[in-house]
Amino acid sequence: MDAVTSSPRRWWALIAIVLSVLTVGFDTTILNVALPTLATAIDAGSDDLQWIVNAYVLVFAGLLLPMGALGDRYGRKRLLMTGLLLFAGSSLVAVFATDAAQVIAARALMGIGGAILTPLTMAVLPVLFEPHERGKAISLLTMGMGVGLPLGPIIGGYLLEHFWWGSIFVINIPVALVALAAVAILVPESRSATPRRVDLLGAGLSTLGLVSVVYGVIEAPTRGWTDARVLAGLALGAALLVVFVLVERRSGSPMIDLRLFGKARFAWGTAAGTLASFALFGLLFILPQYLQAVRGDDALGVGLRLLPLIGGMFVGAPLGERIARLTRTRLPVAVGLLLGAAGLALGARTGVGSGYGFVATWLAIAGAGIGLAITPAMDAVMGALPRDEAGSGTAITMTLRQIAGALGVALLGSLTAAVYRARLDGAPEAAEHSVAAAVAIAARGGDAALALAARTAFVDAMGAVLLVCAAVAVAGAVLVALLLPDAEPVAGGEESVDELTRVA
Repeated sequence: MDAVTSSPRRWWALIAIVLSVLTVGFDTTILNVALPTLATAIDAGSDDLQWIVNAYVLVFAGLLLPMGALGDRYGRKRLLMTGLLLFAGSSLVAVFATDAAQVIAARALMGIGGAILTPLTMAVLPVLFEPHERGKAISLLTMGMGVGLPLGPIIGGYLLEHFWWGSIFVINIPVALVALAAVAILVPESRSATPRRVDLLGAGLSTLGLVSVVYGVIEAPTRGWTDARVLAGLALGAALLVVFVLVERRSGSPMIDLRLFGKARFAWGTAAGTLASFALFGLLFILPQYLQAVRGDDALGVGLRLLPLIGGMFVGAPLGERIARLTRTRLPVAVGLLLGAAGLALGARTGVGSGYGFVATWLAIAGAGIGLAITPAMDAVMGALPRDEAGSGTAITMTLRQIAGALGVALLGSLTAAVYRARLDGAPEAAEHSVAAAVAIAARGGDAALALAARTAFVDAMGAVLLVCAAVAVAGAVLVALLLPDAEPVAGGEESVDELTRVA
């Protein structure tokens, strides 16, 4: 045990890392609440609003892999601080933006910051904590990530009610600056003891490939999966990623070590996290629409009604860590995925007249299951990584989870639209566009029958989405139970020593 992992300051350092995650966490959900306000405040059309969201997503997904590798080479603390500065600076740019183009540019810069922070916050944990404490640290980090989900709508709803639209970006600045100061003081520097040269070709191929794939995925629900632009994006991205894999396998100094997938705990821990992310993103895609359009909740109400989901994660995450420490890794991961599936399947029985008590119950069950699975799954991933590759290895896992989330939203969005339109057949064309549009049309025309039909159709669509998410979680549970080993030797892993520069 070295001086860093034995110092009580490591837990204060973890708070700094959780603050960094929180900065990224509530930014996405706070923006979703503000889109209608932005549409009128800066005269943003539907395409502008889409790009305000997608500029962040595309840059974020495209840069996760190279940023993780750069952290390993140049210093994870240094890049964490850079990411927080970028987040604060780009938020300041957004505050003073006068048109949609400036907000889009600011969101792209935030995407760079998010791509730095997401893998490296996890990658510094092996530097701070011994293996027997790492699971507890991951559970606390998981809870920190979860807090951001309801905070966005809650804080955003309050700010938009009392202040101007730019206040949703102002809130990022003090949080990022406090996290920056905490990281500077508390987090030790760490980097690979044998740094590789910068793989510019690999970085370019992975970034372009991931951006193309994610672009195709996020455009598919609106343009259709057979649209030429969607197919071109998916095909180009897939081709570039194939070339990337071939180049990395033959490179003497690859950006990421693809041999990591030969480690069963890394591969199946990553698979479990990826499938859990698919289910969670699917739930978070459909639930706010249900709460707003079917139940009639405002943005603040949506945030408050997400709290049972987060409460469940708060119970499940530390419990998963304790069970994994006392028994086998696969047990809490598999049971957690099954419990999450049970909550989602129960949610599929939600009807138009269901009370919020029923909704809160299945949300809590789903959250507990996801929390129970995620913590030991990520601990398995981190335990299989050599410390020298903590950044690039974590970036692989986070990239796959983000792609799974984006793909889940796209596929489940298409499923939602298909089921909704099929159930609402014969209604006015504008009403078939979305449940929100149908409810608005019904309110203007005093057509209670149309409103009920639209809400019923959407609840049916939500049921189909939740059943798919449940099926994915069950599949993950079966794979984990069969294939996730409980321990494996880690050559050059937890026994290796990083070059550490501690802050005095």
